Amino acid sequence: MHKFVSFFGERSPMFEELNQKTEVYAKTRGIEYVWVPQVPYDVESVVQCLNEADAGLIDVEPYDDRIFNRLNDRCKLLVRFGVGFDKVDLKAASAHGLCVARTTGANKTGVAEMALTMLLAAGRQVMVNRNTVNSGKWVKNVGRELIGKKVGILGFGNIGIALAKLLTGFDCEVVAYDICKNEVAAKALNVRFTDMEEIFTTCDAISVHLPYNAQTDHLINAEVFAKMKKDAVLVCTARGKIIDEDALYDALKNHRIAGAGLDVYATEPLPADSPLTKLANIILTPHVSSQTYESIWNTYKKAVDIAADFFEGRALDPADLLNPDYKERLKEGK
Repeated sequence: MHKFVSFFGERSPMFEELNQKTEVYAKTRGIEYVWVPQVPYDVESVVQCLNEADAGLIDVEPYDDRIFNRLNDRCKLLVRFGVGFDKVDLKAASAHGLCVARTTGANKTGVAEMALTMLLAAGRQVMVNRNTVNSGKWVKNVGRELIGKKVGILGFGNIGIALAKLLTGFDCEVVAYDICKNEVAAKALNVRFTDMEEIFTTCDAISVHLPYNAQTDHLINAEVFAKMKKDAVLVCTARGKIIDEDALYDALKNHRIAGAGLDVYATEPLPADSPLTKLANIILTPHVSSQTYESIWNTYKKAVDIAADFFEGRALDPADLLNPDYKERLKEGK
């Protein structure tokens, strides 16, 4: 039986329950599942655990030669809990013959639901009105409805598609941008593909679901905010560095856009002295869009399935496999 060590989660009743559930499920797939939560993260513990296991379930911390150079030949697979992999050195992993995968789509509903929540809350000025109540001054700030508005989705993968599905009850005009166009999903959900220029200049609400890479670094910047409608709202549940936070602060402070919602940041945790925390027209959450019981369980379950399929010799879904070139290193006899 192959051993799968998991580093994701913290010591709490909910995670205890979920990991017991995962351990039971893993046995049905012929996998020995061991949970070793890394809170706080400890590289020494991670290296030791991976050297005693066949696969590892990893979180958002960096995984590179600092770890790979110290691994023996036993560990063959790393599975990212979630979809972002910008902190995993895929080239280095391949050089060591390590397969790296991710749990694509497992948390899509949780993230899409949070994006919709932020779109609604930003439009209705929930934080502004909460501060009004706290102040004791009964001022009724006027918000805007999402019903019937034009919504732009940047990134029409699993999460973007899930958001479009949630929006079907809002009678919105939904447009999307993605390099890879899922025409079948778009047609089924009445979504029209367009370019980023149309989304930035004409949409009432924009939700970001793009991956972070060299092309998307600070993609949404001062130039973009200058193009957006003054009553537009922007939310991001993808990766923090896609948005220029200084430009966003300036746009919100000077009311160039109406509101925003962020669940991700360039630096996490978001520094307590960040100027964004001083604004009333932004909703800030601590990278929790995927943190629902249902999404976490779906992700644990999919991670186990990926590990079981891998060791049973089944081909992994191309959307989940991040470095198919690892096989070349294995052929060399690692």
